Amino acid sequence: MQKRKKSKHYHITSFQIIILGFLSVILIGSLLLMLPIATRSGNGASFSDALFTATSAVCVTGLIIHDTATYWSVFGQSIILLLIQIGGMGIVTIAVSIAAVSGRKIGLMQRSTMQEAIAAPNVGGIVRRTKFILKTAISVELIGAAVLAPVFCRDFGFFKGIWYALFHSISAFCNAGFDLIGAKKPFSSLTSYSVQPVVNITIMALIIIGGIGFLTWEDIKNNKWHFKKYRMQSKVILAVTAALILLPAIYFYFFEFSRLPFPERVWTSLFQSVTPRTAGFNTADLTLMSEVGQMLMIMLMLTGGSPGSTAGGMKTTTLAVLVSSALSVFRKKEHTQFFKRRIPDNTIRNAATIFLMYVTLFLVGGMIISGIEEIPLITALFETASAIGTVGLSLGITPELGIASHMILICLMFFGRVGGLTLIFAAISEKTSNGSKYPQEKITVG
Repeated sequence: MQKRKKSKHYHITSFQIIILGFLSVILIGSLLLMLPIATRSGNGASFSDALFTATSAVCVTGLIIHDTATYWSVFGQSIILLLIQIGGMGIVTIAVSIAAVSGRKIGLMQRSTMQEAIAAPNVGGIVRRTKFILKTAISVELIGAAVLAPVFCRDFGFFKGIWYALFHSISAFCNAGFDLIGAKKPFSSLTSYSVQPVVNITIMALIIIGGIGFLTWEDIKNNKWHFKKYRMQSKVILAVTAALILLPAIYFYFFEFSRLPFPERVWTSLFQSVTPRTAGFNTADLTLMSEVGQMLMIMLMLTGGSPGSTAGGMKTTTLAVLVSSALSVFRKKEHTQFFKRRIPDNTIRNAATIFLMYVTLFLVGGMIISGIEEIPLITALFETASAIGTVGLSLGITPELGIASHMILICLMFFGRVGGLTLIFAAISEKTSNGSKYPQEKITVG
């Protein structure tokens, strides 16, 4: 008798669904941006330019080849804004929200995928959380647009002002960094509003709210000011976010912007400490900053936002776990802990893996671009940090880069948005042996 060959049954995982979702939206967005109606010239964009812009929008980065206000038509700007909204909220979140609103039954696979997408602790209550996320996002974006509208209506007229207010509110909340102020001066971002308090406060608030994560919102909603009742993750996110805003702002105030008048010095220092956390707007000329200041911006860009948020990047919790782990080693403590809660060893391993991947890709990408384009290494590293951190800040070289460098930035933007572990788990869907059959031997590190 012939032995039957065992057939392998492959099934798509939640990680693969997330990857395919992002890729599909980027492709569709690229094709729409190639239409003649998408550009002001009526000629349409080339595929490479459309792909770069669509990837930057879906990955909520903000790096651009063409000025958004002067190159793209209202139709093109609308496509970019839609891609930003989908990318910021997450493809899975949008899909589950539509299904829930239409009354469809949400299956276990969809719930599991949603859990991965928003970094929820469990599958239970995931549909309720999705509805909460959608309602909160829409409410915050509309409030932000309403606050910005008087300023933009004054500067650009009523209808254009309303459109600008909505565009910048969604872009800031989704941590995208796309702007339309190029209508005043191309590639100027928000530099013309460096001392405008309404624009500064609103944009910074939207960036922070979008970047702290959906589950942190839920904690704030449920527990209000009772900080002790928050999840450990929410406590860590809020503490790290506050530190990463306050400390860089102090440095910028005393060293980078010390020559500015007092009000502008305060606003500029605060804004530049908030925006590297995956937002991409700027109210100062970054090329005038010292190399130390630019290096600090690179470190902030690599850190990124928080898990389950509209932001990308390495994540604040990854940095927190690595710092806490190092401190536990210095103090000769057996376990890493936050707020009297122990961190599992696999979380520390994941954090170390993510950090290594981000730093390696950031450095290798920067060195390749520096070599290809013959530009200073720190300038190239600024762009690669901005791409992999899904930030969008630039020293002004992105439009001048060649196609090869643009493709490197596209790959880094995609990696930074979907996450390194998501890509790896999507490629390796089956669990592999942990190697426990091998004998254990100690290795000395450090």
